[in-house]
Amino acid sequence: MTLLTFSNILLWVVVLVQLGVIFALARQIGILFERVSPVGAMISDAGPALGDKVAALELPNLNGPGLTLGQAGGRSQLIFFLSTSCPICKALLPALKSIRTDEQSWLDVILASDGREQLHRRLIETEKLGAFPYVLSSELGMSFKVSKLPFAVLIDKDGKVVTKGLVNSREQLESLFTASETGIPSYQAAVAGMTS
Repeated sequence: MTLLTFSNILLWVVVLVQLGVIFALARQIGILFERVSPVGAMISDAGPALGDKVAALELPNLNGPGLTLGQAGGRSQLIFFLSTSCPICKALLPALKSIRTDEQSWLDVILASDGREQLHRRLIETEKLGAFPYVLSSELGMSFKVSKLPFAVLIDKDGKVVTKGLVNSREQLESLFTASETGIPSYQAAVAGMTS
């Protein structure tokens, strides 16, 4: 075997090993993107715009007397849209319980959905959600143009939409409060502001 033949064989072996390493790295990057969610809530352009006053809606409450959206007597409202069949919604319930306890001086956390009342009563019982106002109204979801779940809307004490978006993790849920405090509606808006 000549030196030229040996070097060609060695070069092809190196190229094949590199292809294998690149394929493995690409696969790992794909897995990483699946596991790491975006930093902030994914803002939706549908429904009331940020800063718009929410239309006053009288809503039924499965856990007590009815409530009026956007008129909380000087209190902000976080409306969390969920479904009885949504595993991510159920995974966020402990975070909502924590937020309700920690922010009870200024914030009302309201759970909202539509569908069969019996399924929602079962969810209230199994997840111990009796302390939350629980609205069952398709009209509410349509007014905010909710198309994917879990979705959250933060309304300030004056009844205006502060921020809203699709929330898949506690961090995304908490980004709604960060947006309220900083005045920057979303992480995406902050990044766009830095690049322009």
